[in-house]
Amino acid sequence: MKVRIADSILELLQGDITEMTTEAIVNAANAQLILGAGVAGAIRKKGGPKIQEECYKKAPTFVGGAVITTAGNLKAKYVIHAVGPRMGEGNEDEKLKNATLNSLKLADGNAVKSISFPAVSTGVFGFPLERCAEIMLATTIDYLKGRTRLEKVAFCLFDHRAYEIFADQLSRQMPEYR
Repeated sequence: MKVRIADSILELLQGDITEMTTEAIVNAANAQLILGAGVAGAIRKKGGPKIQEECYKKAPTFVGGAVITTAGNLKAKYVIHAVGPRMGEGNEDEKLKNATLNSLKLADGNAVKSISFPAVSTGVFGFPLERCAEIMLATTIDYLKGRTRLEKVAFCLFDHRAYEIFADQLSRQMPEYR
């Protein structure tokens, strides 16, 4: 599913984020920037040790924040490590919004033209997928309506269920594209 927002494209895909050819991919990170399991583990495994070495130099960061590193052996040029909330820590919706927004701003600040996001915090952090889709898409749509150099923002969802939830939410937020 693909929609145009101002001068940018927002696209939903199902697949493996480590295979994306966008200039940057987003890692669903923890505040210590340790590449453990889930998306982070896949990035570590395919990208090689250089990404983790750079993370150690930039850690720790805050929940809702984002930092950028090179992408090692990945197809992307950069990895943006977005620290999403763990369910139960409080103020989770605002923290997820900030992690998304700070990733977009960091991409723009580094002249990145294209970026791919996973469904941040929905794995081991336990954030509900439906709420994640609503927050991340609303934040991205609002951002793309403003001044940005981003030409493409993709959401690369790992499985069909996640893709369907994001597609349904995108149709709700942008009914003109149904």
